[in-house]
Amino acid sequence: MIIDTTEVQTINSFSTSEFFKEVYGLIWIVPILTLILGITIGVLVIVWLEREISAAIQQRIGPEYAGPLGILQAIADGTKLLFKEDLLPSRGDIRLFSVGPSIAVISILLSYLVIPFGYRLVLADLSIGVFLWIAISSIAPIGLLMSGYGSNNKYSFLGGLRAAAQSISYEIPLTLCVLSISLLSNSSSTVDIVEAQSKYGFWGWNLWRQPIGFIVFLISSLAECERLPFDLPEAEEELVAGYQTEYSGIKYGLFYLASYLNLLVSSLFVTVLYLGGWNLSIPYISIPELFGIKKIAGIFGMTMGILITLIKAYLFLFISITTRWTLPRMRMDQLLNLGWKFLLPISLGNLLLTTSSQLVSL
Repeated sequence: MIIDTTEVQTINSFSTSEFFKEVYGLIWIVPILTLILGITIGVLVIVWLEREISAAIQQRIGPEYAGPLGILQAIADGTKLLFKEDLLPSRGDIRLFSVGPSIAVISILLSYLVIPFGYRLVLADLSIGVFLWIAISSIAPIGLLMSGYGSNNKYSFLGGLRAAAQSISYEIPLTLCVLSISLLSNSSSTVDIVEAQSKYGFWGWNLWRQPIGFIVFLISSLAECERLPFDLPEAEEELVAGYQTEYSGIKYGLFYLASYLNLLVSSLFVTVLYLGGWNLSIPYISIPELFGIKKIAGIFGMTMGILITLIKAYLFLFISITTRWTLPRMRMDQLLNLGWKFLLPISLGNLLLTTSSQLVSL
C-alpha cells in the first residue's frame, strides 16, 4: 500500500487548523463570560445600595439579616422568584407574554458590548458604538409593549403604551445629545470619545464642554430607565403595576433585572460620554507618582481603569437613587410636555451650537 505524503500533510494541516479554530472560539467566550459575571455582580451591588441609601434617606433600617450588612438580600430575593410558580393568563397571548421580558433583558445586555471599561478593555470597538447602543436600546420598549398586549389586561396594555410613548419622547433628545458629543469628538466610537477627552485632562471632560447636553442627557436617561419621577408606565396608583401586572416568578424578576441593567448601562455611558471614561485626569494628582511607579501598564493599569470607570458610574447611580426619594411622580401630560416642548428644543439648540463651533474651528 502506497501512502501519499502530500495527502497526509494536507489532512494534518486541516485538523490542526480546525483545532486552533475551536481553541480560538473558546478563548473568545472567556471575556464574554467575564463581562456577564461583572454585570451580574454590578446589578446585585446596585440593588443593595438602593436599599441602603433609601433606608438612610427615610431614616429606617435597611436589609441586615441576609448575609453581613444584608449584602445577600438581592440573591435571596432572586432565588425566591426563581422557585415561585410561573402563572400564565388564560386568555392572553402566551407567546408574546413569554417573549416580552426576554427581549427587554437581551436588548439591554447587548449594549455592554461597546462600553470601554479601560484602555483596550472593550468587547467591540465599533466606529458607530454610541449609535449602536441607541439602536439596540430602542428594542426594549417593544418587549414591554408585547408584555402589556400579551397579558390581556387593560392596565397592562396601558402600561406598555405608556412605556413606548415615554421611550420615544426621550430617545430623541438623548440621541441629539449623543450626536453633539460625536461631533465634538469627531468620532462615534466610545473609545475615541474617551481618548478625545483625555487630551485636555480634567478640563477636557465633555461635562464642561457640553453642560447643557449633560443635563438633558441626565434627565433623558432617567426617563429611559423609568426611574422616579418618570416611572409612569408602572404607576401603582393608576395602573396596578403596569405592564408587569400579570407576571410572577422569574419573568417578574426579569423586568426588575432589565430596569437595573438599563440604569447601570446609562451610568456607564454618562461616564464615557461626559466624565472622561477610565481616565482620572484630576489636576495635580498623578496615579503613577502616587503609587511610586513610572508607567501605568499591565494588570495594574487595567485594574485602575476599571475602578475609575465604576466609581464615576456609581456616582451617577447615587444621584439617580437619591432623586427617587426626593422628587414626586409627574403626570403623563407633564412628562410628555417636558420631553417634546422643553428637552427636544434645548437639545436641538445644543446640537446647533456644537455644529457652529466645529465649523468655526475649521
